[in-house]
Amino acid sequence: MKNKAPERGNLLVSEPSIIGDHSFSRSVVLLTEFNTEGVVGFILNKPLGCTLDQLIPEISTELEVYQGGPVDTDNLYFLHNIPELIPGSHLIEDGIYWGGDFHAVSDLLNKGLITGEEIKFFLGYSGWETHQLSEELEGNSWVVVENTDSKNILSNNMQDIWKKKMKKLGGEYELWSNAPENPSYN
Repeated sequence: MKNKAPERGNLLVSEPSIIGDHSFSRSVVLLTEFNTEGVVGFILNKPLGCTLDQLIPEISTELEVYQGGPVDTDNLYFLHNIPELIPGSHLIEDGIYWGGDFHAVSDLLNKGLITGEEIKFFLGYSGWETHQLSEELEGNSWVVVENTDSKNILSNNMQDIWKKKMKKLGGEYELWSNAPENPSYN
């Protein structure tokens, strides 16, 4: 399958052949930045099994935290759809924003003014030098698709997005949608 050129706001869907890569096996990555300096994105479907209040005790909310990627995993990042409440937000596309003033976020969370449908937190991010992602695309590690899930990107119901994207791609991809994560278990 010939990949389209990736752009900010697109999704990278990992090819079924990425087996054994803890970060990227069965991952869907939202590209938040794409320029000559490199590419940044966040894995949408890998919850870490911890909540925000466990990482930052000063915040009294139990929002789930996701693995954003293997880079800079000591730092917390966030996507949201409420730029009017979070100064310094950066538009990705279609009503989804990246980052902004974390003190404002913390205050809004503690006051119960932000819900889990409006913000999603990540430890780390996924990053590539531009030529590195091009090589991975040429090596069939990823399929680039339009983001048709903007309304659901922030929800906690994204764990099955990889399977849905495989089915939508059709053909041989559809076969992979129901295969076990490790084919040797089949």
